[in-house]
Amino acid sequence: MSLSKLAIACSVALGAMTLTLAPASFAATDTKEPAKAKAVKAKPKAKATKAKAAAKEAHPLAMSVVDKEESDEPDTAGSASTDFNCELGNKITIYTNATDDKHIALRWKKRLHRLSRVGTTTGANRFENRLYGLVWIGIPAKGMLLDSKQGRQLANECKDAEQAKPAAVVEAAPSLGVLPATGG
Repeated sequence: MSLSKLAIACSVALGAMTLTLAPASFAATDTKEPAKAKAVKAKPKAKATKAKAAAKEAHPLAMSVVDKEESDEPDTAGSASTDFNCELGNKITIYTNATDDKHIALRWKKRLHRLSRVGTTTGANRFENRLYGLVWIGIPAKGMLLDSKQGRQLANECKDAEQAKPAAVVEAAPSLGVLPATGG
């Protein structure tokens, strides 16, 4: 037997041993089979997701308590309201209740949404409605409304009457080379 024939025989024998010892997922040599298996597995998941969505739409009582609270229009009776004027002419009204600091009601585009407080490490006031994807972030200088589902800003530079007041005029320091304005 020639050396090349012996090498071929050994590699065939080694390949046969590998196939018998390998797990079933590695045994298939046809590249189309694993793709078919993956496609078959993906279809039931998609059908299950569609079925869950259809069940939620068909049965409103199947919604979780949090989803139900976020979908309902909040009651603003007895709440203090704050109007915000934003850039591009957008307007937002926020209703707060002294007895409930965990939630706010936010009026945006003629619709009232209930948002729940989310803790932050920065000290900013952050409220979210996960069902609609609304996020309100309030800092001392301004507020902004975000759409977390589409990843975009809905309103920015939102300021209430107090935030819109011009900053107090500071006397210019002569050491900075700025002279105070004089009347006349």
